[in-house]
Amino acid sequence: MLKDFKVFIMRGSVVDMAVGIIIGAAFGTIVSSFVKDVIMPPIGLALGKIDFANLLVVLKQGSPVGPYDSLAAAQAAGAVTINYGFFINTMITFLIIALVVFFFIVRPIAKMQDRKKVGSPVAPITKDCPRCFSKININATRCPNCTSELK
Repeated sequence: MLKDFKVFIMRGSVVDMAVGIIIGAAFGTIVSSFVKDVIMPPIGLALGKIDFANLLVVLKQGSPVGPYDSLAAAQAAGAVTINYGFFINTMITFLIIALVVFFFIVRPIAKMQDRKKVGSPVAPITKDCPRCFSKININATRCPNCTSELK
């Protein structure tokens, strides 16, 4: 049983999947940092010095009662909040990851597959019988279905 498990784990597809998950997680962290630290500050500045991480709706006041200047202050007071600023950051992160995957993975693979299709044309290996319309070998001189002679 242990030997079978070792064979399963060492198959190429399992190892490739594990590497892909690890690289994907690392890439997600990089993109999250890019959105949080590079993209969102200029957007917040352009919108009047808004920090998206502190955008929230208070559902239940904590102790002391708000208004709260930041999400950290609301959490420290024990307030129940909807943190839509984090949702905005997450959506922007998702869009950037989707764009990167599309432009750097999906499109190049599609172009490579198109190049393979454009290669040399494939010569036909069959033709139609003029009498019974069945497919027959291109080199046949007589139809195997209706026995008519072919030109």
